Amino acid sequence: MSKIGIFYGSTTGVTEEVAGKISSKLDNSSVHNISGNFDKINDYDVIIMGASTWGYGDLQDDWLDVLDKLSDLQLSGKKVAYFGTGDQESFSDTFVDGIGIIHEKIKSTGAALIGETSTDGYTFDGSKGLEKGKFLGLVIDEVNQSDLTDERVEKWTEEIKKVL
Repeated sequence: MSKIGIFYGSTTGVTEEVAGKISSKLDNSSVHNISGNFDKINDYDVIIMGASTWGYGDLQDDWLDVLDKLSDLQLSGKKVAYFGTGDQESFSDTFVDGIGIIHEKIKSTGAALIGETSTDGYTFDGSKGLEKGKFLGLVIDEVNQSDLTDERVEKWTEEIKKVL
């Protein structure tokens, strides 16, 4: 069974809460704030990274200290997934940019990306969290669509289980 590490950065607690919901659906998973736990990433076979996007496309603060170290990781043979929290109405041009910023650093590490999702059901103008027309991972908008969060987490974790 794959060992799953969920690493998040959270300022208001929303991303931390989503990390907990994801963990509750995935056996053999542990949740860590990325701040102070960067060295634990290599302990896992599957790494799920979660971040919120602040202001106009800024990565959440906990990730800033480790961002440049991400590209130095050797993750060959490991799987990486992302989840992002954002506000598609107030920050439509930079919706969930945080996961795209992290992915830019991770994509050269040899890890296999899993967990991409459709943009159906979201209304936004731009995102660094998109690749080939899909979100890089699970996308949560607690501001405008909190009623869909549990359903989205459930559906996404079921898809993650299929590729593990």
